[in-house]
Amino acid sequence: MGGVCLNTQWLRIVSALALLLTSTILALPGSGSRAFASQLPYETYYKDGFGQLVKTQAAYLPAGVLGYNLATADAAAVSSGTTATTKLPLNQPKDLFVDEQDNIYIADTGNNRIVQLDSTGQFVRELTVPDSPLKKPSGVFVNKEGNIYVADTGNNRVVTLDAQGRLLKSLDRPKSSYLPASFKYDPINLIVDKRGFIYVTTLGAYQGLVELDPDGNFIGFFGPNRVKFSVFDSFKRFVYTREMYQRELKKLPGAIANSTIDREGFIYTVTKEIQTNQIKKLNIAGLDQLPGKSDFASLQSGRSFGELLHWQRDLSPQLNDITVDNDGNITVVDSIWNTISQYDRSGNLLFFWSSDTITATSKTGVVKTPAAIANNSKNELLILDGTNNLIQVLRPSAFGSLVHEANALTQEGKYVESEPLWNEVRRLNAQYSPALIGLAKAAYKQEDYQRAQQLFYEAGVIGGYSESFWQNRLAWFQRHFGLFMNIVIAVGVVLLLWGKLKHRLRFASGWSLPVPSEHSLASRLRHLFVLIKQPVDGFYSIRYEGKASLASSLIILAAAIAAFGYMEAGTSFVFNPKVQIGIDLVPLTVQFIGIWVGWVVSNYLISSLLRGEGRFKDVLYGSSYALFPIILIGIPVTLLSRAMTLDELSIFHFLKLAIVLWTALLFIWMVQGIHNYTFIEAIFVIVLSLIALTIIVILIFILISLSNELINFINSLYQEVIIR
Repeated sequence: MGGVCLNTQWLRIVSALALLLTSTILALPGSGSRAFASQLPYETYYKDGFGQLVKTQAAYLPAGVLGYNLATADAAAVSSGTTATTKLPLNQPKDLFVDEQDNIYIADTGNNRIVQLDSTGQFVRELTVPDSPLKKPSGVFVNKEGNIYVADTGNNRVVTLDAQGRLLKSLDRPKSSYLPASFKYDPINLIVDKRGFIYVTTLGAYQGLVELDPDGNFIGFFGPNRVKFSVFDSFKRFVYTREMYQRELKKLPGAIANSTIDREGFIYTVTKEIQTNQIKKLNIAGLDQLPGKSDFASLQSGRSFGELLHWQRDLSPQLNDITVDNDGNITVVDSIWNTISQYDRSGNLLFFWSSDTITATSKTGVVKTPAAIANNSKNELLILDGTNNLIQVLRPSAFGSLVHEANALTQEGKYVESEPLWNEVRRLNAQYSPALIGLAKAAYKQEDYQRAQQLFYEAGVIGGYSESFWQNRLAWFQRHFGLFMNIVIAVGVVLLLWGKLKHRLRFASGWSLPVPSEHSLASRLRHLFVLIKQPVDGFYSIRYEGKASLASSLIILAAAIAAFGYMEAGTSFVFNPKVQIGIDLVPLTVQFIGIWVGWVVSNYLISSLLRGEGRFKDVLYGSSYALFPIILIGIPVTLLSRAMTLDELSIFHFLKLAIVLWTALLFIWMVQGIHNYTFIEAIFVIVLSLIALTIIVILIFILISLSNELINFINSLYQEVIIR
């Protein structure tokens, strides 16, 4: 009996410990989501404005598959009054639409019909329009009244049906003198606004969406993409004759691939064949509302949509459909990498994810070929798989819903209300930048500018950091203005008194500054200030009067390299955002030294061929002294940048430009003074020297490449001998 009791007690202890361990694991934040996320067929990421990749909790979870078991009423059964059905699965579906009651409409292209499912995915009906049969329908749209609009691609028309599926209108190619005769009218998608105006996406139409009034009359082209105009195009336009220009291949903008419309009436388009601005949010006037709205807009001169992982860089994303949820979040699908990217209403990235479609094409949540995407009222994503002929349903995860709720409040300007939610998001994922941005905006709203500045810096948001810094700078000046003015007055008085009394003090004491030897190191370093007043004569003195030496030149060169490194790494985050992620000075220093050495060699060789009088050491000395503006202006400008905001951006750029221009002029005067050229001759020699420098760089790259090939060849021979 004692043994039985002992075993029973031991069993109870073990059970209690197991229960405690299980409860502890389940209580850990995000433990359940992590366990489930490990079973997902895809991984979710976020990418900030610097391109840094962050793995996040899943934003969406697989919730089911629809459309794989569709049934349709048998024609013979209908005529006999029975309810028998036959299986007719989807065949190459092209489009998907969800109405306000969550009814699902599918453009079943291969079966020449429109299929309607209810909110649970059960078959409701099919629409084939017996009065005027559909042929390869590729797009479908349903308005609030229940009228159904179909892009009947095979018949080159737009069909309008009532809620019962009866034919209302058949809108063929619009007749208008403003529509070019060569325009090919192949509707593949369409949307309808509140006025009943129809916006048709036509296959390959680079002119934009075809806008029709409710009666099908042509209004114009809406929201076209613009042709990117390069410097080379400007050169051709300036140089080419009219005949030569007409023979050039026309440079056309990308054709819109798909479109959608939100509740507020904004029209969204996606384009495949362009590298930037693939997504546009157009108002009624056709103006894009996304440029400049992103938190990282200052880092992205040309905003690119459709996210890629680092190993996917060999092919650009090809966005083929777009949807907008109730919160204004924009979701697009990439037909190349099967990647789903989601942005908020301002174009800020929230999440993106993709799955391995090669090894797991039949898994729930995995899309082989994303043909279309839509949202329902529960903010679930419905993705139409054009290869597997079904719909994958993804529901927001707890983490995704939390981010959406917090971001919606932030987008509406309710920063304080969003703060607790963003704190929870940050607790779950400390590296998720939107949480930092949301908290920074909340801190700024509550006038906690110190915290806002720090959070904006951590998130890498220049605009918010600059505004917060401006507020902190203003507060600092207000607190220290009196002390600052007293110091200025005291310094002014001291300088005034010194100006009046310095001669008397020197005369009375008999003291004077020591005069350095003409050929001392100090004297040669002081020669820099001669170059400021008389640059040509100063460089002439370096050549003919020995005003420079190897020691002074190397000191100036080392100081210039150090100043250049300080400018790259010490400039304020406002003007050099890369300091936030760290700057590797080693390659920059090597490039600086390499270009400088290459310049010295190439200029000496070219000037030797063109009666230049300078020796190699003169070119070396002069090229070192010509770097003086980097030291004289670069260091103060870098220090000053720490007290400047984006409002002073033009001042900062002007000072940086002054460094470049002054340095360039000193090199011109150096070539002119050392080699005894005229100003025009000096410029000509500099151009030739730069060409020679370019050739030297190319030859070095070729030599390195051939050396690597030789090393690989020798290594392969060695391996072959060892194996045999």
